Amino acid sequence: MHILELIATLAAGLFSGASIYINLVEHPARMECGTASALAQWAPSYKRGAVMQASLAILGSLSAIGAWLLGSGMSWLIGAILLGLVVPFTLIVIFPTNRRLLSQSLDRGSAEARQLLARWARLHAVRSILSSGSFLVFVVSLSGSFR
Repeated sequence: MHILELIATLAAGLFSGASIYINLVEHPARMECGTASALAQWAPSYKRGAVMQASLAILGSLSAIGAWLLGSGMSWLIGAILLGLVVPFTLIVIFPTNRRLLSQSLDRGSAEARQLLARWARLHAVRSILSSGSFLVFVVSLSGSFR
């Protein structure tokens, strides 16, 4: 049970740390380079990040659900739901913006491209909040487990 709790906490911590880094450092830095350059950098970053973050969200959620099923408290289910929500949120809410940003028909230096990148950052911040909430729930839960 504790190993599942630790895996869930690690996955949530890595996810939230990466998400926060993207929101506070990577995306603002790319936007300073101009819209066309920002979009050129965003595409490969998105493709690499999507695999990593989806894997962490799924691993963390499943581990927390497993811990809950094996008798850990309700907080593990709550954390699993928070972390797990990033997957449908990404697929339903963010994916249309991602698809447009990846579209070959998008003028890379346009105001539309800049607006889409700004929208993407706001939507990505929701993922940072959800994953950080999950991580916080897990850390607090772990601190009670090892007393």
